[in-house]
Amino acid sequence: MSPELAEAAAVTDAVADAAASEAAAVTTEVAALARLYGEPLLKLPNDLYIPPDALEIFLDAFEGPLDLLLYLIRKQNFNILDIPMAQLTLQYLKYVDQIRLSNLELAAEYLLMAAMLIEIKSRMLLPQRPSELDIESDDPRAELVRRLLEYEQIKLAAYDLNTIPQLDRDFVRTQIFIEQSLVPTWPEVEAIDLQQAWLDVMKRAKLTQHHKISREELSVREHMTGILRRLQSSRFVEFADLFDIAGGVPVVVVNFVALLELAKETLIEITQAEPFAPIYVRLAYSPA
Repeated sequence: MSPELAEAAAVTDAVADAAASEAAAVTTEVAALARLYGEPLLKLPNDLYIPPDALEIFLDAFEGPLDLLLYLIRKQNFNILDIPMAQLTLQYLKYVDQIRLSNLELAAEYLLMAAMLIEIKSRMLLPQRPSELDIESDDPRAELVRRLLEYEQIKLAAYDLNTIPQLDRDFVRTQIFIEQSLVPTWPEVEAIDLQQAWLDVMKRAKLTQHHKISREELSVREHMTGILRRLQSSRFVEFADLFDIAGGVPVVVVNFVALLELAKETLIEITQAEPFAPIYVRLAYSPA
């Protein structure tokens, strides 16, 4: 065999081996049940335990026996006032048999309704006595029909209530942050603060009393003018500095009355920077 033919034969064998390996990999991949850590799993392990309730399928969710009965009646277009008990009981028992296999505790309530349906069906099948034919007997289905109608009304009302928009479910409450003003607000002067300041001034005035008796005419208007003149030269004047202690108690009283008259006529403002701080007096601001 020539070298060219030998090389061609080697290439052909390599291609055939690659094709066979790829086909085997595809076959293994198809036959694999799953992949574990990247490797195909060809058969299930012997010690694999799958719980019985690992996979549950719920076709319809019912909130109780009445809900199931109402569903069966509406699905089959039965007349709720003339229920065919044989068909309804048969369909109901099929559903109860299914839930008994998965959840026996849940089936207890449904079994009680099943017994009630069988009792109604048996009462309808029993022949009536001749003495009862003359008396109009009640329909054994009447109580069941009443309960079904009441349940349907409540269910529809609950559905209507659920359509009403609810907070944190259908909408959220808007919260807006409003930045407070940066202008400082001074605390208002209370009457008790002004009274205490006045008592302090009176205490100081009594310390400078003298026994010189003289008659002096004091004018409130004159003291008002003096206070305004003094405030024009100073922006703020402390409350105690507006009183001439050397003049005695009468002068201090008249001066205080003049101060109150000016405050009443809104010609001056009495301010305080913070609680228990000194009280200051200034001219009232008047817009131009």
